[in-house]
This record gives sequence, structure tokens and C-alpha cells, in this order.
Amino acid sequence: MRKISKLSLVAAVAVAGFSTANAQPLEEAIKNVEVSGSVVYRYDNFNDSEGGFSDANKNNHDNYDHNKYKIGLNLSSKVNDYVKFNSRFIVAAENSEFADLDAHKGNDANPDVRLSQANFAFTGIQNTTVIAGKQALSSPWTVGIDMQGNENDGTGILALTTVGPVTAGAGYFNQTNLDKSGNINGTKYASQSIDMSAHPKYKKNISLKNVAGISGTALTAGEELGSRDLYIATLQADLSPVKLEAWYLDIADTLDSYTLVASGDFKPSDDSKIGVEARYVSLTLDNPANLDIEEDNSMYRLAVTGNLGIFNAKVSYTATDKDGGLTAFDQDAQNATLGWNLSSNGIADAKYWQGVLGVNILDNLNLSANYGNLKADESSNLEAEEVFAQLTYKMSKNLTTYLRYGTYEEKYDDVNGDKEKFSDQNRGRIQVAYTF
Repeated sequence: MRKISKLSLVAAVAVAGFSTANAQPLEEAIKNVEVSGSVVYRYDNFNDSEGGFSDANKNNHDNYDHNKYKIGLNLSSKVNDYVKFNSRFIVAAENSEFADLDAHKGNDANPDVRLSQANFAFTGIQNTTVIAGKQALSSPWTVGIDMQGNENDGTGILALTTVGPVTAGAGYFNQTNLDKSGNINGTKYASQSIDMSAHPKYKKNISLKNVAGISGTALTAGEELGSRDLYIATLQADLSPVKLEAWYLDIADTLDSYTLVASGDFKPSDDSKIGVEARYVSLTLDNPANLDIEEDNSMYRLAVTGNLGIFNAKVSYTATDKDGGLTAFDQDAQNATLGWNLSSNGIADAKYWQGVLGVNILDNLNLSANYGNLKADESSNLEAEEVFAQLTYKMSKNLTTYLRYGTYEEKYDDVNGDKEKFSDQNRGRIQVAYTF
């Protein structure tokens, strides 16, 4: 029954765009369609002794008790020998994040169904792919596809070509969803906003909590961020075991940024592996309103990962510019360093240490201890720390679940310059992820 149901859905989508004049046998339509996707359920239960969680009615609570769901369905169809049609449907929130249902104060509700991708990929030129249409916006600043978070997409054209170990790419997008999809930083400090009420033209306050806090403000000349033209280019070299990357991005009348990355994977022995990464990001705001804010943002990160027998470990250090630390449009992007609730993105003068130590109890069962510590003297003397344990069980290749529990604490100077604790959380999570 499962196979028949899947084929019926695929056939309906595959033939829907054809007129009767172009009709083809159902068996042929099905044969040319590829189906993949994911289903994720997450339950979060957080408690904050300092309060700060709000429900749909904007009432504050010390408890966050939420069921979350997200479904992604990818359909690809071969048009001819050189062209392939790709589409992606998401059942989630409007911003492609989890459909978030408050189990403590809210009722059950239906999430949105959204078409996030509809594009054609052309491969008629040797070693070259050209994608045109609504597509994933995959870059170090964004997250193109994420089965458990925000997704960035845009309408435009992207071309990639490979010559030997070198890949070059360039793209132009005249519309994106960057005005609504993207969490920048989860700290309470980042939720503070710049008061713009006295500005003669741009009145919307600026916040670095998410991309909606930037869009439509003075930083984008009052325009929605998603309406701005976006240009992107990359040059990559795979010199195994070392990989080099250079990226450039420009959003019209908003910002420009570049990223340099050197990474490598080494295998000292059959049962060991070491990974290293060095990353630098620079982002400059165009600042069309001549605001009294710093335009320069940057970060660098050094990270080492290792596997030895049943053990795995990671150590990373991230530092941001003393004047600005906005280096990505989503805290899950590669140009940000994310723990659980703790992220360097959007925090000026951040010094962020992150460590992980894990052990494989069984071949499919891993237990890890995770630690993060961030200090930022220039950002109201911010101090944040998180500790959590995670038990991950991979029941099969396509079914993974994890249980996570930990603590999070955040302090920074209040209006009088005194250090105050603004968040003191106990955090628990259960997640189940199925891919097909």
C-alpha cells in the first residue's frame, strides 16, 4: 500500500503540467520521476527562572513547551537528456521553520504548505550545470535545504562549472525569502533593538534576532530584504586532502561580504580521522541612512575534529570583530558558529569556545557531552554558557532520534552598568527524523 500511495502522488504531480495533447503513458511518467524527502518531529521543553518565553498572545511565561513538525518533499523529473525539473514542497511554518505548536497554552493547528523550489537544471555543456528558477540559496551565509530549520531560497540563475580540481560558480537572484527566513541569534541580548523612532525617514527598529529585524529598516533603505538583487560568486579547489574556498556576495543597497575557507581531512590510521578548518568572513553594511553604527563585521574560526576508535571530539574557537559580528543570515549557516542556543552570529567582540566529547556506546548509539562559552566585552559585557548531553540513536539508515538535556545561562550589564543574569534555563528536547 505504501508503494502504491507514493506512486499515485508522484504520477499526479508529474502529469499535472501537461495538456492532453502532450499526454504520455502513466508508467512512463512515473519512471522519470525521483522522490525524496524528510519528516521531523521535535518536542522542546525549556524552563527559564528569569522568564522571557512568550505565547501566541504575547504573554510572558517561564516555561516553553512546544511540539514541532516539518515535512519536506522533493520531486525531480527528467525532461530530456539535458534538462531536469526539480521541485520541493515544505509543510512547515511560513518562514520554512518548524510548524511550532504551543503545547502549554495553544491548540492544535495546521501548518502551511509551501512551494520552496521549482527550477530547471541544464547539463548540456560538459562539466557545467545551469539552474534557472526558484531554487535553494545554498552558500556559507545561508541554508538552502534544512530538514530541521529555516530554508533560504530565491528566484534567479546559478551556473557551476568544473575544470579538473577547480569549480567556479556565479549566480544572480532578483528575489529571495531573506526578509522572513533566517534566525540570526538566539540570545536575549540579540533581541534588543536599536530605537529608530527619532529617525526622520526610517522608523522601524533594528534587531539582530532574525532577518525580519533587519528587513525594511534603515539598513535596507526601508525596502524588504527579499526584494533586493543578490549576486554571488565562488571559486573552489579540491586538492585532496585539502580544500580551498573563496566566496563573494553582494545584496544591492544593503551589504557585501566575502568568505575564505581552508579545510582538510586526514586519516592517520584506519580507525582514526582528523578534520581541520580555518574560516574568515568579512561583511560590510552599505548603511544608506548614515546611521551611527559600525558598518564593518567580521569573524574568524579555527576548528579541529577527531575520531579515534569509539571516541569523537571537537574543539573550535570563534572570534568576531569588536565593532560587529553579523556574518550570516541564519545561525545554522557555515559562516556562524552554533551550539544549541548559543551563537556567535550578530554579536560584536565575541570570543566563543566550543567543545564536544563523544563515545559510541554501540555502533548506532552515541553519547556526547557539549560545552560552549561566549564572552563579549563590547556587547554590554555579555557572558553566556551552555552545557548539554546528547544521546543519539540511529535505528536505521533513514531513521535517527536523539534525546538532549542541558543548561544555559546568560548575563550582561544592565542600564546601570551592573552585571545581571537575564536567562537561566534548563532545556530538554526529543527529536525523531525520518528520511526517504
